[in-house]
Amino acid sequence: MHAYTRGNNRAPVCFDEWDYGALLRILARTVDGFGWRCHAYCLMPNHYHLLLEVSQERLSRGMRHLNGSFASRTNIRYDRTGHVFEGPYHVELVESDEHLRELTRYIPLNPVRAHLVGSPEKWRYSSYRATAGLEHAPPFLTTSFVRWLFGRGEAACERYGRWVAEGAMSRDQVRGHVGLGH
Repeated sequence: MHAYTRGNNRAPVCFDEWDYGALLRILARTVDGFGWRCHAYCLMPNHYHLLLEVSQERLSRGMRHLNGSFASRTNIRYDRTGHVFEGPYHVELVESDEHLRELTRYIPLNPVRAHLVGSPEKWRYSSYRATAGLEHAPPFLTTSFVRWLFGRGEAACERYGRWVAEGAMSRDQVRGHVGLGH
């Protein structure tokens, strides 16, 4: 499943490293606590994307925990009240292998398309670096499945990196674009 949510009125939800770190820590607890398998993620200033393997019931309960926990700490940190996220979340079922492969590129290319960085390996708040073999994966991230889509061993990491780079050159080819206002 491709799950995503954005800030209320497309407003930022992450303002600094501390916010991104807090969201990653809450995501890690959610993955562990609700039995998710997280295959990809990308945290952006005003939204985030997750590629998950999970039942609908565990997704719903986990997303409520993830968004609710982050919203509570955000409201406390910034001395504010009200909604942090625009609605609970959105989910898109992954209906084909082609769609799955496109999402493995769409998700890490979000910060490139938003002109935050020139290449996905420069964005610290996504699974790209770990999946491409550039750093160790956090314990909550399952990199083996996405890598398997591209082969075995280091060659799979290299093929995955090329696949994502090709998508950066031809953004109109990306299937599954959800129009989050990037």
